Amino acid sequence: MARSVGRRPGDSGTREAILAAALTSFAERGYDATTVRGIARDADVDAALVHHYFGTKEQVFVAALHLPLEPATMIPAMFEAGPDGVAERVVRTFFRLWETPQTREPLMAMLRVGFTQAGAAGMLTGFVREALLERVAARLGVPDAGLRASLVGSQLVGLAVVRYVLAVEPLASADVETVIAALTPTVSRYLTGDLA
Repeated sequence: MARSVGRRPGDSGTREAILAAALTSFAERGYDATTVRGIARDADVDAALVHHYFGTKEQVFVAALHLPLEPATMIPAMFEAGPDGVAERVVRTFFRLWETPQTREPLMAMLRVGFTQAGAAGMLTGFVREALLERVAARLGVPDAGLRASLVGSQLVGLAVVRYVLAVEPLASADVETVIAALTPTVSRYLTGDLA
């Protein structure tokens, strides 16, 4: 009996082979140049099988890096209640990810690798731009949406580096609600306020 085209024997090995091929491709080619078809070719499977296990390139990336977030659902959820309070929802979502040990560890690893390995920086740049910043910008509906989303990203990544990666005091041990209250007005201004 002939096996179906594009499948390796044993589903568990196939999924791991796809993730290994994806991780290598993202590291060597970067996020932008990696394709589902290329991942499938490197894993010796059909592209449909990659889609079956993971869906999109973004979802393969999230799985390969063990990231604790799904931008495709997370970002719309922050904006679905409308513009009122969106800055606080963005900031609270950020802290929910970073204050939970199970999600903080993969995020810290991602930042450390991104800052220390040249190939990883290219891998993360495309993902951050496409999966996060462009999605935020598309929901803003204001002039300079791309710049605004990038400013929010820089604010949050900077905070993550100082508070969680470098653990600089007093920010590292500051009360979360105090930091949220201080950060939200800045994020609000970046999202919808006057940039001048």
